[in-house]
Amino acid sequence: MEGDIAQMGQFIGAGLAAIGSGAAAIGVGHVAGNFLAGALRNPSAAAGQTATLFIGIAFAEALGIFAFLVALLLMFAV
Repeated sequence: MEGDIAQMGQFIGAGLAAIGSGAAAIGVGHVAGNFLAGALRNPSAAAGQTATLFIGIAFAEALGIFAFLVALLLMFAV
């Protein structure tokens, strides 16, 4: 009985940690949307901001990967 409750807690914690993956998708959408809004306002400056776009997307995706790793650790290592 106690093992079942502990396993249920692991799965609930992993599910809550996986919410970060959805938050990463929202973050990537905001980064790309703001870049497109700025590029449409000033097309000549868009080429210089492409590297910043990719850095922002990489940071947002890294947070999603970290959330996924925490979920895996909660499911299998704890």
